[in-house]
Amino acid sequence: MAGPGLAPADTLPLRATRALPPVVAPTDTLVRILPCVGAAPRARVAAVLLVGNRVTRDRTLRAELNIREGDTLDLADLPARLEANRRRLFNLQLFHTVLVQASCQGNGQLVLLFVVQERFYTFPVPIFSIADRNFRAWLDRPDRWRRLDYGIHLTRNNFRGRNEELTANLQLGFNPKYELFYEAPGLGRARRVGVGGSISFSQSRSVDFRTVADRLLSYRADDAFPVQRFYASGGLRLRHTVQLLTALDVSYHREQILDSVNFYNPAYFLGRTQREYFDFSVITTLNQRNTFAYPLTGQYAQGLLLHRRFLSPGLPALTALRLVYDHYFALGHGFYYAFEVNGQIRLTRALAYADARALGNDALVRGYDAYVVDGRHYGLVQQGLSYRLFKASEIHLAGIENLKINTIPVVAYLNLFTDAGYVVAPAALSENQLPNHLLRSVGLGLHLVTYYDRVFTLEYTRNGLGQAGFFFRSSFPI
Repeated sequence: MAGPGLAPADTLPLRATRALPPVVAPTDTLVRILPCVGAAPRARVAAVLLVGNRVTRDRTLRAELNIREGDTLDLADLPARLEANRRRLFNLQLFHTVLVQASCQGNGQLVLLFVVQERFYTFPVPIFSIADRNFRAWLDRPDRWRRLDYGIHLTRNNFRGRNEELTANLQLGFNPKYELFYEAPGLGRARRVGVGGSISFSQSRSVDFRTVADRLLSYRADDAFPVQRFYASGGLRLRHTVQLLTALDVSYHREQILDSVNFYNPAYFLGRTQREYFDFSVITTLNQRNTFAYPLTGQYAQGLLLHRRFLSPGLPALTALRLVYDHYFALGHGFYYAFEVNGQIRLTRALAYADARALGNDALVRGYDAYVVDGRHYGLVQQGLSYRLFKASEIHLAGIENLKINTIPVVAYLNLFTDAGYVVAPAALSENQLPNHLLRSVGLGLHLVTYYDRVFTLEYTRNGLGQAGFFFRSSFPI
C-alpha cells in the first residue's frame, strides 16, 4: 500500500472494494431454506443469528446485510435475497465459507442463520533477500554478506474484529524500509464512513535512473543511498452503497537523490536533487463482480483524479486522470470471457522522469515484461477467454485437524488472451523504440485459484517484437 501518486510504487489501488451485488437467482448450495408449511406469500423475520464469528464483531457483519429483524420478506424472492447477503459476507474476504439457512417457526415467522468459518488474520512473513539483480552477481561481491535485506512483513487483517487492516514492514540491511499502514473501510453503526492512513521511509543503494533501449539502467552506490523517500498520508473512505466507494486522500512526500543521479539524468527530478510535494486525490470504485480473486461475471470500474502541488519553487503542478473498466461474462458450458480498458493522461508543463512511468509496471502488455515504456499518456486493452478445466472444492490434507487449513479449494482454468497498448510520449528519446508504437501480444495461460484468494498463472506469450516465452504471475491480470 503506497501513497496515491504516480511513481511506480504509487499506482492505482485497483479492485479495492469489498462487497458484491445481489444475484437474480440462488447459485450456491450453501443457501438452505426450510419452508413454512401452508405459509402466506410473505413472512416476517423474527431473528438474524450469526454463528462462528469468534473474532469478527456482530455489528461488522450486520452492517453488510440488507435484512433486519422485523423485515417482511416475499418468500418467492427469499432464495435470491439470502444468496445476495451470503455473498456480501463472503466477499469481506474474512471467511473461508459462509452458509445461510432460513427456517420457519411455529408462528410462521422466519429465523435466518448465517454460519461463517473465519480465516487466520495474522500473517508474519520474514524478509530475506539479496540486494543484487541475481545470485551470481551477489556471489561476485567481496562484501556480499553486507548486501542483504532482512526483516519482517506483518499484516493483521480484521484488526479488532472490525474488518480493519494493520500492516507493518520492518526491513533492514542493504535497502532499509520502515512502513506502517492502517485501513478502516467503515466505522460506526452504519459503517458508511471510514479512514485510512500510512507512513513510510525508505532508502535504497540502487535506483533506476534512466531508460535506454526500453530497459531500465540502475545506479548503485555502496557508501551512500542514491535515493531516499518519505511520505505520510491520510484520508476518508465514503461508502455510498455496498458496491460504490470513494476515497479522499492527502499525502505529503519528500524525495531526495544523489548528485550523481542528477548528473547522469538531469530530467530525473527536473534538475533538482530534492523535491517536496502534496498529492490530493479522489478515487471512486464501482465493484459489481461475483467474486474477488478470479471474477467470472459482473463489472468493475474505477476512476482516479490526482493533483500534485510541488512545494519546491519552479516545479510545475501535475494533474492526472486514470480510468479502468472491466467486464466479465459467463458464456455457458464452462466458458468465460473478460476484457479490460485502462487508460491514463497527465497534464503538466514539464514531466519529470520519475513521474513518467506508463506501461511495464502494474499496467502491462503481457509479453513485454522485460521492458518499460515511459510517456505522458497510455491506453491498454486486455481480453481473455477462459475454460474451467476442473473444480476440486475440497482437497483434504491428512493429519491436519485445523478446519481453517486442512481443506484446499482448487479451481483450474485454461485462458487464451490478447493484449494491445499504446504510450504517447511527445519527448521520447531516440534510443527507446516502444513509445508511440502499438504494442500487442497473444498467449495461452493456465490459471490456478486456491484459498486465501490466491491466483497463480503460468503463461506462454508471443509479443509484437516476435519474442516468445513463459511467464509466471501471482494474480489474475484482468
